[in-house]
Amino acid sequence: MAAWLGAVVVGTGIGGLRGRLPGVEPRPYILRFTEDKPNPLYRRVCYTMAWTDLITFLLLNLAGLAYAAATGAWRLRQIYDYGYLPLALAVAAAGALGRLPRVKPSTKGEGTERRYFYGAVWAIAAAQPALGLLWKTLPRSHMADVAKLGAFIAVLAIMGALAWRGALPRTGPIAPGDWGISD
Repeated sequence: MAAWLGAVVVGTGIGGLRGRLPGVEPRPYILRFTEDKPNPLYRRVCYTMAWTDLITFLLLNLAGLAYAAATGAWRLRQIYDYGYLPLALAVAAAGALGRLPRVKPSTKGEGTERRYFYGAVWAIAAAQPALGLLWKTLPRSHMADVAKLGAFIAVLAIMGALAWRGALPRTGPIAPGDWGISD
């Protein structure tokens, strides 16, 4: 784990210093959200990896919670053991094929896709720690498992609704022709 973390830190550090990570380009790459420009490989790879983490952990935790709420037994370790790699590979493949927001060959539609990405980041980044807090504070019981599932879904739904309304940073609607450096 430490070797992998070290490789990621070194790799992203080099990419960042060279201006080859989203958000650290020497000048904004996307100036208008409706422009049809080629989406650079580094952006496609970075957003694919971000989507892979977001979707994989969300779905596996949701599956574990749903199983526990339905049966009263926890099998999260087994779900991760058998589900992580196939799911992560499937999401990464979807990204490699340009089927995820912000990883398409063109930057056309970035204004809408940006909302999807940041909405997912906000929702999942709020739901996961909320679940961790409930895991630590609620007693081990079937009712607590049901409550954890309900709370997890509720946080996702509330944050998703806020993102849909554009009430969270970087989730606001972008009209055709808006400048990419507006926020």
